[in-house]
Amino acid sequence: MVAPTAARMMQATRARMFSQSPAQRWGFVQRENRVPYYQRLFQNHDGKRQWWKTHRSPYILYPYYTLLIGGFSYSLYGMVRLTLGHKTVW
Repeated sequence: MVAPTAARMMQATRARMFSQSPAQRWGFVQRENRVPYYQRLFQNHDGKRQWWKTHRSPYILYPYYTLLIGGFSYSLYGMVRLTLGHKTVW
């Protein structure tokens, strides 16, 4: 048999554990619905590509393009050096 104090503690823990859902604890239940905003934004025919439409796009795409072009040019430089007989990049 469980001691009365342990039973009360278990009941209190269960009450705290199930009083709110995890979504309510993290603040997702009473959040505004942004779907109509993004639907209007992405279905707007303004001539922009889809990946450039948000205000955060330049922060993601400019570093990506820099790494992409840098990686290709570094690989091309290494291949040209390899065809000329140099085994290392420098």
